[in-house]
Amino acid sequence: MTGNRVPTIAAVLLGILMLLQTAGAQQIIIDANTVTVRTGSTNLLQYRYANVPFKPYIKELCTPSGVNVLLDAPPDHLHHHGLMFAYAVDNIDFWGEAVGPADGHFELLPGKQQHRRFSDEAVTELKGRRLARFHEYVRWVSQSDSALLLSESRTVTAGRIGKPEATFLAWGSRLSAPLKKKPVALSGSHYHGLGMRFVQSMDATGEFRNPDNNPGVIFRGEERLVRSRWCAYTAQADGKTVTVAMFDHPENPRFPATWFTMAKPFAYMSATLRLHEEPLEVSSLQPLTLRYGVALWDGRPETEQIDAVYKEWVKMEGPL
Repeated sequence: MTGNRVPTIAAVLLGILMLLQTAGAQQIIIDANTVTVRTGSTNLLQYRYANVPFKPYIKELCTPSGVNVLLDAPPDHLHHHGLMFAYAVDNIDFWGEAVGPADGHFELLPGKQQHRRFSDEAVTELKGRRLARFHEYVRWVSQSDSALLLSESRTVTAGRIGKPEATFLAWGSRLSAPLKKKPVALSGSHYHGLGMRFVQSMDATGEFRNPDNNPGVIFRGEERLVRSRWCAYTAQADGKTVTVAMFDHPENPRFPATWFTMAKPFAYMSATLRLHEEPLEVSSLQPLTLRYGVALWDGRPETEQIDAVYKEWVKMEGPL
């Protein structure tokens, strides 16, 4: 960095300079507020980490042809931010953003996930696949007294895999309670976890499926809970057929995931740990490690093709 007369990485992240790493066609671009991953001239994703109200999140995620499937802060649910990750921690809600109890059992003020720094930004090759990766440190804090409740080590990896080709995102989170403090309890509503709000054109008419042909159970209204190793949603995004699949890793606790799905009045999908039924304890000595995958296709791949990408991801090595 000395050739650019930039003294520290922190200056890059806090200022409005751009860090660019390129290997082949893949690029990682970090500016003052966002991380953008590109393949050639096409964006794969945009990650917002600064100037966000309560948490870092993926604002845009695109199919190989460049169709974005995520919706950020719609008027009906301002706290829905594209692809986001949150639970309740010791009854402090990190999912919602409104002041007041979400459904009668959360504390008055929602918590905040605070970006601390990035590390290990790189474009690498893994088993013939060129993948971009960045690592982020996040603090989960109480808004009332700024107390640290959880430390998170978050890794996001993106690229293209599969036949037909899919945009692929791997999400890894390692959650740990502060040292020398008592364990914390993860809880939350039946949709808390890694969730994604789809663009409005994907509402109402889409199709959910999973490899077990499991219809799931109706939780309320149009909402369903279904257990399977992955869940996919096919719908029309701005007049084009797209498919989005979310994958649960076999090493995650409570595998296979319980997927929250709904298509009406808006489309949403979330990988959950069934915390509404049974909270999960996290301590400094027993951190929680979670790995999820997300794949996007133009069109409607066959169930077997989705499962092939799922199996390819599970076999991959490294921080995926």
